[in-house]
Amino acid sequence: MDNAILRKRLSTFKTSSGSLIKVSDDLLFDIIRAWESWTGTSTDLAKELGVNVKQVSFLVAKAKKLQREGRFPESEFKEIKIEESPSILTSLSSGPCRGVEILWDNGKLIRFSLVEQLVDFLKKVA
Repeated sequence: MDNAILRKRLSTFKTSSGSLIKVSDDLLFDIIRAWESWTGTSTDLAKELGVNVKQVSFLVAKAKKLQREGRFPESEFKEIKIEESPSILTSLSSGPCRGVEILWDNGKLIRFSLVEQLVDFLKKVA
């Protein structure tokens, strides 16, 4: 949502002294989304929204609390499944990194071609 729209929506909850009262949950949801996507400083976001930094921090804290309580809808999480293809397997085996290397006692370098071999080795020495 555009910050100018958020600014106008926030202004409806401002008193004549500039305090924010009874900010709605849906506006808090939009504010936390704007805060999460904001790349600048909190001060810049506060200026953009027409409030001070303390008010932004209070609104974000309140929105986070509501989010923990489950009042906001879950974010649209999309699971990405990667299919294993022969081209991926050949690129992994022919790449610059082959296996795992660890530096053991007295500067000894031990190389393992598979992670499972490293795990078995660590189990035996433990």
